[in-house]
Amino acid sequence: MPVTEQGLFEDRYKIIPRVLIFVTCGDKVLLLKGSPNKKIWPDLYNGIGGHIEKGESVLEAAHREFMEETGLILINPWLCAVITIDTQQSTGIGMLVFRGTVNDEQVKESDEGTPEWIDIGLVAKLPLVEDLPILIPKIITRAENDPVIYAQYHYNSEENLQIRFS
Repeated sequence: MPVTEQGLFEDRYKIIPRVLIFVTCGDKVLLLKGSPNKKIWPDLYNGIGGHIEKGESVLEAAHREFMEETGLILINPWLCAVITIDTQQSTGIGMLVFRGTVNDEQVKESDEGTPEWIDIGLVAKLPLVEDLPILIPKIITRAENDPVIYAQYHYNSEENLQIRFS
C-alpha cells in the first residue's frame, strides 16, 4: 500500500516508539542508573532502552540501545509487553518491553548512565522510574512463550500515574 493510502492525517493521534529491555541473571536484574546529567530520569533506575530511530526495526532498536547502554550483546529478546502512554498531548508514547539474555555480565558505563546488576529483592528500595515497581515484577517473570501483556498509562488530574492492564 503506498504512503498516500496510509491514512496519515495531522489530526490523528501519534505515538513516539520506544523500547525497554530487562535481562535477569540468577536472582539479579540489569538496570541502568541514569546519569545525573540526563534530561529525563536523572539518578533514577530504569530498564535499558530508548527511542526507535527512523528506518530501524523494533528488534534492531532493542539490540542497539542495549549495546549502547551496557556494552553487552542482547541475545534472543522476546516481546513481553506493549504499553501506550497518554501524555495529554497530541503525541503519546508507544513502549515495547522485552526480556532477553546475555552471555557476559561485564557491563560498561555510557553517557546514559551506569548499568548495574541488582538483587531482585532489593529493587523496590531503589529510586526507580515511577512505573517500575509495578512493571518489573510482571516482566521478569515472563517466560518466552507467555502471552504479551498490554497496558495503558495516563496521568490523573493530580499528575499521578495510572496504569491499566488489559
